[in-house]
Amino acid sequence: MISKITKYLNLVKFSHTIFAMPFALIGFFSAIKQDSYDFNLLLLLLIVLCMVFARNSAMAFNRYADRIIDAENPRTSNREIPSKKVSARNALTFTIVNSILFVVATAFINRTTLFLSPIALAIVLSYSYTKRFTFLAHIILGIGLAIAPAGAYIAVSETLNLRIILLSIVVLLWTAGFDILYSLQDEEFDRENGLFSIPAKFGRKTAMYISSLIHIISIGIMFLWAYIQDANYLLWSGVGVFTILLIYQHLIVKPNDISRVNLAFGTTNGIASVCLATLTIISYFI
Repeated sequence: MISKITKYLNLVKFSHTIFAMPFALIGFFSAIKQDSYDFNLLLLLLIVLCMVFARNSAMAFNRYADRIIDAENPRTSNREIPSKKVSARNALTFTIVNSILFVVATAFINRTTLFLSPIALAIVLSYSYTKRFTFLAHIILGIGLAIAPAGAYIAVSETLNLRIILLSIVVLLWTAGFDILYSLQDEEFDRENGLFSIPAKFGRKTAMYISSLIHIISIGIMFLWAYIQDANYLLWSGVGVFTILLIYQHLIVKPNDISRVNLAFGTTNGIASVCLATLTIISYFI
């Protein structure tokens, strides 16, 4: 049983939940502390479950949709489906089960989240096919993660405000920027196999410039997000750490050396999101 669970956790890269989950928590506590909604532990648990179910659905479906591509790509040929650790049928079943659980969980939150749940699922699931016809697939992935803070805030308040919209835009651009860097690894494979990505279309050097520009814009919007909520020193510290880590990942990935892409993609961005969320949430309580 433990072995099977481990296979499915690896299938969906469960550790990467750390990218979006912290922003969902910011959305939740922003509503509680800044807009004076009542704290509800059950609601917080439901939000966490929704995040897990939605991400499990998206990642499992991505692996299912890309199973043939992954088998042909040397970098991904050892993933769970190509290596037959998890069957394609079981991956699809896992996707369906988690999608159903996601919708059911939203039904226990409020009517707005229930009505919006199919749209959220459509976005996170459709991403898997976008690289077959547009190099803007990175933006679609960004939209998928940007749902996290907005969705959590809606779960509490059934509304949105400028503060949360700005944070969601930050997440969108941050995700698109680091996904461009991550896709540098498949530049040649994507181009040779008719797949779309910014590195495949524009080349490595230009793609890195585009990623840098997107991240500069995301940092600018993050500063605006902090400014309009009259941030204290802790929140500004979180913004500072996030900014430094974004700059760092662009310093360690170079046009002639992308050997540290995984460090930039996984470790650096994971630390950035956790630090920002931790300092932001603590700042709301001071």
